[in-house]
Amino acid sequence: MNRLNIRPTNKERLMRENDFIVSKTDLRGVIIYGNPIFVEFSGYDENELLGAAQNVIRHPDMPRALFYLIWTAIKGGSEFFGYVKNLCKDGSFYWVFIHITPEFSPEGIKIGYYSVRRCPKRSAIEKIEAIYEKMLAAEKETNIENAIDAGIQVLTNILNSTGRSYEDFIFSL
Repeated sequence: MNRLNIRPTNKERLMRENDFIVSKTDLRGVIIYGNPIFVEFSGYDENELLGAAQNVIRHPDMPRALFYLIWTAIKGGSEFFGYVKNLCKDGSFYWVFIHITPEFSPEGIKIGYYSVRRCPKRSAIEKIEAIYEKMLAAEKETNIENAIDAGIQVLTNILNSTGRSYEDFIFSL
């Protein structure tokens, strides 16, 4: 399965208000569980998702810097909240509000990551989409080695102008 062969379309799939998309990955981001709503929205069969990298649903409109922030947080043992645009197998997309947490064994050893995604507020998507467009543009204006830093700098400047931390800003949307 190669997400690079999928051509994104402008067709949006809207999550239902009471939907919860749930998935679990191992420490490398390989999907080990996806609930039926995840399977439905992704457009993949369950057997296509299990064993695939979580980034199989990564939409090209998403800045690399955001995923760097996600991985930095969860690898460090913290939870992460945010808005993400996901790519479906048929090229359509759907927005989610994500909450990702590390999963630990009873002995306290990190064994994977648990993600719950729910229906986002439309007003928040409008605001965050504009920010992601700026971050993505900054990433594309520089070389590959500096792309993530360029995207993070855009986000940092926006956060500094609001006087809020990332998490406070996300919850204010």
